[in-house]
Amino acid sequence: MDQHQSGSGLLTINAGSSSIKFSLFLLPQLNQIVAGQVDGIGGDASFKIKLSNQGSEQTILWDTDLKPSNHQEALTCIIKWLHDEFADIEVIAVGHRVVHGGQHYTQAAIIDDKVMQDLEGLVGLAPLHMPHNLSGIRAAQENFGSVPQIACFDTAFHRVHSFVDDCYAIPRSYYEKGVCRYGFHGLSYEYIAEKLMYMFPLQSRGKVIIAHLGNGASMTALNNGLSIASTMGFSSLDGLPMGTRCGEIDPGVLLYMMQHESMDAEDISNLLYKESGLKALSGGLSNDMRVLESSDSLAAKEAIQYYVKEVKREIGALTALLAGLDVLVFTGGIGENSSHIRSEVLQNMSWLGIELKESNNLAGETIISTDKSRVLCLRLHTDEEQVIARHAYDLVKINTVLQWPKLETH
Repeated sequence: MDQHQSGSGLLTINAGSSSIKFSLFLLPQLNQIVAGQVDGIGGDASFKIKLSNQGSEQTILWDTDLKPSNHQEALTCIIKWLHDEFADIEVIAVGHRVVHGGQHYTQAAIIDDKVMQDLEGLVGLAPLHMPHNLSGIRAAQENFGSVPQIACFDTAFHRVHSFVDDCYAIPRSYYEKGVCRYGFHGLSYEYIAEKLMYMFPLQSRGKVIIAHLGNGASMTALNNGLSIASTMGFSSLDGLPMGTRCGEIDPGVLLYMMQHESMDAEDISNLLYKESGLKALSGGLSNDMRVLESSDSLAAKEAIQYYVKEVKREIGALTALLAGLDVLVFTGGIGENSSHIRSEVLQNMSWLGIELKESNNLAGETIISTDKSRVLCLRLHTDEEQVIARHAYDLVKINTVLQWPKLETH
């Protein structure tokens, strides 16, 4: 490959348990010129790159013998590849998706020692996500030196909720300790909310439900563009069933497991995060909805039926909190790509004023409801990286004069 772009760029990083997603944006228009993902960190790693060139895209496998054993090594591989392929682009900032911002981080923040200390203190609230987010930040700091790092929080979008919206019916002292409903997938919801304002300005000011359906899944209710409720709560386990996560569950089940199955916290955590959801319901067949949809097994069909039932139930609950519904949006890997799930969810929903236009749904159109439908039903692509890039760039521009005067020339 021979890339000839030059100028200033912004890198976004989304570090997971065994993967790192990254995108490079060219400034000042924030045009995404490359997106990639490293999977299998610590094992048989694979590198996938998607290049954008004059409106077209091409996806390639990055052929390498490197086998990174940790996030630091993986990010070093990424940076080396970017330097080799985009040598004339200077990265002036790195934006990070950070799953948890606690009760106090309501917007993106430049990462300094104080912020890093705060984030380390939040590991207990998201023990399976935050360590990897922090590993990505440390790796970027090691590789980029003084280049500013920006944390963009998945919880920030929901931090407009009241106490009643976020509390649990347990002693109030726990709320002060951070035990409350946070909601997640906020970067995706922010992108969709802004896209709605641009594409459907009148409807976007109404009562909206966004269904972010993927390997991780949640739904949120918006009123006048603001989050009022989310299916996810204190952790990313709550609400809808997911690829390997359980979703809503009676806490009594967990007490039973502790008292009668001799399971400790680590056992239960592994069960609920990694061995539940679609994977468990399908009898271990797969956590991938595409595999389940192509299977003839009864367990796979029942897993899908359960998933659909829970999505329907949450639509009803969120509609009740909104006192009506004007717009329903499907997004995320399943929401965007599975016409079957969208169709099943919207079946027998005429009581809510929903009328599906199946031809549009099968064709993957943006509007999938009929003209007579009282509720506008949409299929929209989400782009969390674009939100991260914009927040990071905004913070860099605001702070350039005071903290990074050398960037004034870019």
